[in-house]
Amino acid sequence: MFETKDDASINTKALSGKHLLLTEDNELNLEIAKTILEDADIIVDTASNGKEAVEQVESHPLFYYDWILMDIQMPIMDGLSATDHIRHLNREDAKDIPIIALSANAFQSDIQKSMRIGMNDYITKPLKIETIYQTLRRHLKEK
Repeated sequence: MFETKDDASINTKALSGKHLLLTEDNELNLEIAKTILEDADIIVDTASNGKEAVEQVESHPLFYYDWILMDIQMPIMDGLSATDHIRHLNREDAKDIPIIALSANAFQSDIQKSMRIGMNDYITKPLKIETIYQTLRRHLKEK
């Protein structure tokens, strides 16, 4: 899921102490991603499918999450359906929380579909740590 590169120049200071919901159905990928994100002092909650992601958002206070990293292909509820559910929740933060797609599919049609459903960005797997951190910083500034 991640391509690693020993790059001490990656600046994660702005990410420290922020809250992220990581939604990934592959347990090993979930644990690796969680560890890497926590190395940047990001507070990471996890969900193994879209239904759990929606429940996590609903169970936390308004504006709790700074980002959601959402795998697209998952059992029970996929990432597109989960994003659509989150965007239609009756909460003040539902339309604004940055939701970033994680997918092995790099087809333009998949990216466009994700953006139409309400995702803010799209990152293809294998993920590059620098790309994740840059994307998180970019969407933190947009809040």
